[in-house]
Amino acid sequence: MKQPLAYVHPAAKIATNVVIDPFVTIDQNVEIGEGTRIGSNVTILEGARIGRNCTICAGAVISGVPQDLKFQGEESLAIIGDNTTIRECATINRGTASKGKTVVGNNCLVMAYCHVAHDCVIGDNVIMSNATQVAGEVVIDNFAVIGGGTLIHQFCHVGQHVMLQGGALVGKDVPPFVKAGREPLQYAGVNSIGLRRRNFDNETIREIQEIYRYLYLSGLNNSDAVERIEAELPATKERDEIIMFVRNSKRGIIRGYV
Repeated sequence: MKQPLAYVHPAAKIATNVVIDPFVTIDQNVEIGEGTRIGSNVTILEGARIGRNCTICAGAVISGVPQDLKFQGEESLAIIGDNTTIRECATINRGTASKGKTVVGNNCLVMAYCHVAHDCVIGDNVIMSNATQVAGEVVIDNFAVIGGGTLIHQFCHVGQHVMLQGGALVGKDVPPFVKAGREPLQYAGVNSIGLRRRNFDNETIREIQEIYRYLYLSGLNNSDAVERIEAELPATKERDEIIMFVRNSKRGIIRGYV
């Protein structure tokens, strides 16, 4: 259902039951799935791919041109998964030649005034609280919760099931399953409450806590800690994920307690 005061380009592909409120602008080369609602004054530009049953609230801008001086007008996408909510005045830029697309996954909540820059990959079930600002080519894994006003430096990686303190300045990678806070940003323990809410059992949580004792409380550097974790702790999915995250980190992981 389209209001007569909305503009929808004839070439846009809009499912029949999408609700479009007044003063919306939808450009060409846009696809919007069934059951989605587009609030008033939303702007959806070329390259947007919006899934089913999404809610895009008033004033949001989806698939804006990247704020990257290397961008030369190449074709690229901004992809939003199913059942995701984008709140008021949030901005999600499309990709550049680097990755070709910006992705926000399924079942996400991107709160008001958040910004997701070019070529980011946001996983499923991620919550980004108000005014979070995510620079280019950041990766945020599934079930991460980002506190309001957080600033994430380009190329950083935030692991799955992470809880970030509001107002955090993220300049290093944040490994999975942890809480992080303080200034400068530090490991603040395992996100045990979040893990229990997502049906991790107590034994698995204790195993994760033991892994992070090696990484952050043993006095070892990261390389030595990872070697000891591999040698001394039994292989599990969570153990191997943490090891691979640390080894693959290009910016280095956040520091421990000081």
